Amino acid sequence: MSNPPVPVELSAAREQFLALVGELRPELHRYCARLVGSAIDGEDVVQEALAKAFYAISLQPELPPLKPWLFRIAHNTAIDFLRRYERRLVEPMAELPEAALADAGADPEVVRAALSTFVALPVSQRSAVILKDVLGHSLEDISAATGATVPAVKAALVRGRANLRARAQPDFTPWRDRAETSPEERALLGRYVSLFNARDWEGVQAMLLEECRLDLVSKSARQGKAVGQYFGRYAQERELRFVLGSAEGRDVIGVFRGDGARPAYVILVDFDGDQVSLIRDYRYIPYVAAELPFETLLEGARS
Repeated sequence: MSNPPVPVELSAAREQFLALVGELRPELHRYCARLVGSAIDGEDVVQEALAKAFYAISLQPELPPLKPWLFRIAHNTAIDFLRRYERRLVEPMAELPEAALADAGADPEVVRAALSTFVALPVSQRSAVILKDVLGHSLEDISAATGATVPAVKAALVRGRANLRARAQPDFTPWRDRAETSPEERALLGRYVSLFNARDWEGVQAMLLEECRLDLVSKSARQGKAVGQYFGRYAQERELRFVLGSAEGRDVIGVFRGDGARPAYVILVDFDGDQVSLIRDYRYIPYVAAELPFETLLEGARS
């Protein structure tokens, strides 16, 4: 017995909500990615936060001030993520003298810092520095997002900047728990990339598990035979090429447009045995690729 279709009203409400938060989503990701130390995990946090917000907003009589409300939900969701995966949560140091708490301009070193750099800081400092120096939020907005008082935010900001200038290093890699890609899976992923670049759609689909799942992140999800329709659009885009690469301790597919120097977006592929069980395509949220330190492992031949 097949499942009933999703009500049209619910689908329409979801589309309206995603349109409503669309402009804020890249900024939410920049925050969450730095808070958890990973662009890919940061997007998972954003999606979970938006799911919570979508439910919460349906219970409210009127729309709350969107930006501080969403950042508060994203902040709490990221903290839950860090606790769930046993990331280090360190309490602040002793209070600083009031004279040390003047609010200076953004620190260029902070703005240039790599994602994983921030995980060296206690979460209170991490949040304050990212929100102030990377995203340009006011002290009052940071207080609203994190639940800390403005004086506590000032103190965390001063300490966090000092720690980053001292080049504090994390004592762990944020994605340390991920299993390394096996040589067999890397070979399968390389085959998937080669078949795509050859536009051998029959060959690509032959690699799919019968109940393969497709997640067009932030757009739609499909499973089974419906996944085959996904390649129809790619068949029309001749300028795209897949490149096997590595980012954040895992093998990923970078999708390049023409002669672009960096991937326009990325795709993650999971295997069950020698068949593809899950495709996560980030084409609708290219900001994830912009944050990833992509390293080419196998340059895809052009068709």
